[in-house]
Amino acid sequence: MRERIEEPPIPEEITARDLHPSARNELKTLSKENADQTARHLAMAAQLIDEEPERAHAHALAASRRAGRIPVVRSTLAITAYGIGDFALALRELRTYRRLSGKDDMIALIVDSERGVGRPDRALEEGRAVDRSALEPEVRVALAIAMSGARLDRGETELALGELEIPELDPDRAFEWSPALFSARAAVLEDLGRTDEAAFWTERADVAASALGLDGQFDEMIVEDGLIEDFDEDYEDEDDVDESGDVDESEDAEAPESDEPSDAAEAETATTSDDASADVPENGTDREPESEA
Repeated sequence: MRERIEEPPIPEEITARDLHPSARNELKTLSKENADQTARHLAMAAQLIDEEPERAHAHALAASRRAGRIPVVRSTLAITAYGIGDFALALRELRTYRRLSGKDDMIALIVDSERGVGRPDRALEEGRAVDRSALEPEVRVALAIAMSGARLDRGETELALGELEIPELDPDRAFEWSPALFSARAAVLEDLGRTDEAAFWTERADVAASALGLDGQFDEMIVEDGLIEDFDEDYEDEDDVDESGDVDESEDAEAPESDEPSDAAEAETATTSDDASADVPENGTDREPESEA
């Protein structure tokens, strides 16, 4: 019998209900006790990721030992691994998540993690392999920013600017992804010595953040946190990580320990979301969005 590793403590006030309902729904294949404890670890990881990434990662690891076959658990582990700079682990978990969910909604993090292990060429290959027209706008924007970064890693500054030339680059409209996209464009323009244009897009980023009520506080990388479809019970993990940090895709990696019942029924989940936007005023002050006819 494998000895259970001691788990990080969770404050009593943290309950399973602190985890988003869509994520809790994925845990229904577990026993109630295990589902509740896994949910609490995931909730802690979400709360700690920005300020205390190491503690967040510890909770994600605890969740993965309890429920390693749940997609949201693997994606959480990937995000926390990325947060502490363990890009090889992040890649392994992201690819496992993609196989389980059948989705490319975390492709930007895959691209950025490839950059993190020093493989910008591979990062560009990963980004080009997906159908961008099938991605949600926020995922497409995050991917464009990551691809631009990979171009910069290769010293291809003009091409980095071209990666950001996407339909979402509208200086007069503010969506949740706009501040990060505008700022990324400004940074590349600055590298190119086009300071006037860089100043324009920096100002657009600030105005967009203000219009969205973000006060300039936004993440450089936007990662989609959408609902994850259920998975095949008979999957096997792939991708071993060697000591050099490279990801070996030729062999399956051992999945984290899970006490999930083998005959668990698949949980069906669905969600819908509407992208809200705000007009970005030319003078930097807020104005009401245009009404629909």
